[in-house]
Amino acid sequence: MARIRVLVVDDHRIFAESLAAALAAEPDVDVAAAGSGPAALRCLDRAAAEGRAYDVMLVDAELGGAPAAGGVPQQGGPVDGISLVAGVREARPGVRTVVLAERDDPRRAAAALQAGASGWVAKDCSLQRLLAVIRGVLRGETHLPPALLTGVLRELTAARKHRTESELLVESLTPREREVLRCMVAGLGRKAVAERLYLSPHTVRTHMQNVLGKLGVHSTLAAVALARRAGVGPVDLTVEAVPLGSV
Repeated sequence: MARIRVLVVDDHRIFAESLAAALAAEPDVDVAAAGSGPAALRCLDRAAAEGRAYDVMLVDAELGGAPAAGGVPQQGGPVDGISLVAGVREARPGVRTVVLAERDDPRRAAAALQAGASGWVAKDCSLQRLLAVIRGVLRGETHLPPALLTGVLRELTAARKHRTESELLVESLTPREREVLRCMVAGLGRKAVAERLYLSPHTVRTHMQNVLGKLGVHSTLAAVALARRAGVGPVDLTVEAVPLGSV
């Protein structure tokens, strides 16, 4: 019998342990629990290194932690549920993720699907329903409560429209301004951007002002939000930048 390895990620210890115990009673399910995003990442890494990778991760929609920059969780800091889903999709695409929610929320459900989740189910659903979702996502299915379908489709359509508008604005930037924007998405301040791009702080300030102006926003946070909608990711800080000139 093929076994299904499940990781429950929830910062409510009693719920996580109770759910893990219920799932473990199934003859073909192996289950473990993690109480935070970073703990989940460590579990995934350890299991993969030992050749027993998890198949499905169940994630609390309200998992504690601020959203990670660029949507990719970092091992050392807090990780919220949606960012954890996005990071696991990028780092471990073989793991299917299902979000567990206390309430129906079309916007959050749509965000979870965009981040890479394969399902969104109520925390108070029956064990048989949850098992059906787990087995379904392993077959490549996407699971949503019927009551959420219309709202989620509306949110995804609106997000697609906003992304198209954001992409057009980003395309108006020069190559240097796009590079500065990616640094902003990575959370770098003016001095750090100047050092990375071999520019003066004054020049970086001018580029940042141009970026805000062309994007039609008034703050760095708004520019970063628009960039993410357009699919602009953070600059890779592990790779040294190559000077493109003085502009």
